[in-house]
Amino acid sequence: MKLEGKKIGILIESDFYDPEIWYYQRRFAEEGMDLHFLTRLWGNKSITFKGHEYQVPFECSESFENMSDADLESYVCIIVPSGMVSDRLRYTEDVNKLPPATQFLKRAFAKKSILKGIICHGMWLIAPATELVKGRRVVVHNNLIGDAKAYGAIYTNEDVVVDGDLVTARSGGHCHLFAKKILEMLRSQN
Repeated sequence: MKLEGKKIGILIESDFYDPEIWYYQRRFAEEGMDLHFLTRLWGNKSITFKGHEYQVPFECSESFENMSDADLESYVCIIVPSGMVSDRLRYTEDVNKLPPATQFLKRAFAKKSILKGIICHGMWLIAPATELVKGRRVVVHNNLIGDAKAYGAIYTNEDVVVDGDLVTARSGGHCHLFAKKILEMLRSQN
């Protein structure tokens, strides 16, 4: 397999959309990819989050904080999922600084070799750094069309939109189309 062992990172927090996360766990594993769920651990060795729909517990023990450039560059894709994940991750203790998750995303955006995937309400994580999508074609959940336009993005009414190294999708219910497009793009890079 061309994608065997390739690293893919998915941000995670409470109120994730359970069916989407379950789909990624299985679909990327089918390709033999090395899947990592990343979060802020707040000094803990691990944190257990609960999904929004079914309250299923999900334990995460990997953090994006303090990730070295070399480790970040070892990922082929970073995904910001739907649900309330991005809203929870955009918290910052110091209102004069970017949230750590947005700082991490900015670092990923600076690496053209890393495919960035943002689905549904994941676009909220861009709010503190709108320059990341300004002038780029995107799709978001229908509730966030005004947000995307306010960010300076070019809203495109399609279920999945590709703009260079950025893939966006309308809703968590489109996760299968989103993952399919990401996998197609990753295969074409090899």
